[in-house]
Amino acid sequence: MTRNKILLKAIILGDTGVGKTSLMNQYVNKKFSNQYKATIGADFLTKEAIVEDRFVTLQIWDTAGQERFASLGVAFYRGADCCMLVFDVTVPKTFETLDNWREEFLIQANPSDPDNFPFVVIGNKIDLESRAVSQKRATDWCQARTPAVPYFETSAKEAINVELAFITVAKNALSQIADIPDPRKNAPGIKLDTGGDNGKGCC
Repeated sequence: MTRNKILLKAIILGDTGVGKTSLMNQYVNKKFSNQYKATIGADFLTKEAIVEDRFVTLQIWDTAGQERFASLGVAFYRGADCCMLVFDVTVPKTFETLDNWREEFLIQANPSDPDNFPFVVIGNKIDLESRAVSQKRATDWCQARTPAVPYFETSAKEAINVELAFITVAKNALSQIADIPDPRKNAPGIKLDTGGDNGKGCC
């Protein structure tokens, strides 16, 4: 007997060039390319995994870091179960914009419980020698959030901590939806969310 798979939608946000696409490709395809190509709008890949004994399909949305694509946010953010905020440890400005990305996501995605929405912060490119953002600075930022945000230092190129970061994202998302009752068990038919208070956990 096959168990039902749980679909989790993860959004990767951060300034252009921080390695969002590289992280996604390293996790899903185990590949890395030195050729940089800016994401236009958004793209997504899926990865199946077993997380805490549950079959999960992680749908990972890679979004453009350029401001001119910001208006596309609503369509891509809605229905997200978790969000990864990525910065480049060699470029301080990409770290300083994390608050902006976090706030923009919460506005656009409009989750049912914004105070407890599962974020994960990733400091990427730790394989480079020209580090400019210390681990302590990033950790302090994450600990200052309520609740505290998990922090990972990664290298998409060297595949350091990439899988661990994505699995943590999936675990945190699962913990949020685990207590939401399945309406199909109690309802005779499928009900569409009309925007009322009954739409928790929906799009």
